[in-house]
Amino acid sequence: MDQIEIALKESTVDNLKAFSELLHKDVTCIVEEALEAYFEQEQKKWIERGIEEDASMTNLDYHEFWEGLDID
Repeated sequence: MDQIEIALKESTVDNLKAFSELLHKDVTCIVEEALEAYFEQEQKKWIERGIEEDASMTNLDYHEFWEGLDID
């Protein structure tokens, strides 16, 4: 497993310790859960952006779409 060095603000560390005691959870568990929620939220944003971009590329109305199309 790769190691990542992370520097947290003192207030963040204090909050992690406090919630660890309140929730009876390990600090690592709290950080993992928070990051999972963050990644899920960001992934939803990317998906929504992709859908919006696709929709903007196909914003022709019915008449514009069929105009000039010769179907015999």
